[in-house]
Amino acid sequence: VPMALPLALLALVALLAPGLGVALPSCDYPAHLWCSSWEIAVACQAESRCGNISRPAAAPVELSLYYESLCPACRWFLLARPGARGAHPRCFRHRSNRLVPQETNVSGKWQFECQHGPEECLGNMIEACLMHEAQNFTTYFPVIFCLESGSSVTKNLEACLQIYAPELDVGRIAACVRGDAGAALMHHNAQQTAALDPPHQYVPWIVING
Repeated sequence: VPMALPLALLALVALLAPGLGVALPSCDYPAHLWCSSWEIAVACQAESRCGNISRPAAAPVELSLYYESLCPACRWFLLARPGARGAHPRCFRHRSNRLVPQETNVSGKWQFECQHGPEECLGNMIEACLMHEAQNFTTYFPVIFCLESGSSVTKNLEACLQIYAPELDVGRIAACVRGDAGAALMHHNAQQTAALDPPHQYVPWIVING
C-alpha cells in the first residue's frame, strides 16, 4: 500500500466521510458524537447529516438610519431596508431612525434648513414627532413606511395612522409638529447627526453596532 493516498481517493473519502464514519482531519470527535451539537457538526463537516439540531441564533445587530424624508435614495432604503419586508425581527436588537436637518439658532429659537426645501423639513418634523409619540419601532415604522411609499409624506399622516397605528392620536402628533416639542426633537436629531464619528458624508447614512 503506498504511503500517501492518491488525491482523487482522498477527495472521495472526504466526501463520503459522514456516511462512512471516517474522521476528518479537523474533526477530533467519534462519529456517534457528530450530531451532538452544531459546533461539532460543523467541525466534522456533517451539517447536512444532522437534521435534528438547529443552527445557533446569530447575535442581533443594532442598526440606525440617518435620513431625510424627501431624499429619493433614503426613501428607497426605507422601503427596501432590512426589516421592512420579511426580515425576522430578532435579527435586530435595536432599530432607529434619525432625521438630518441643518439648524441655526435665531434669537434663541432653532430654525431648520433641509436639502429638499421646507416641505422636507415639515416631513422630518412629522416623522420625528411620530417616532416620539409611538416610542416603539414596531409601532412607528409601518407608518413611516406608509408615508414614504405614498404620494405625499406631509399629507397622508392621518390615513397612514388609521391603517397601521390607529391607537396613536393624530392630534398629539400635530401639536408636537406645531409646538416647541417638534423643534426640540429636530434639534436633538441635528445634535445626534453632528456627533457621528466618522461624520456622515451623504444620506442615507447607515450605522451598524455604533
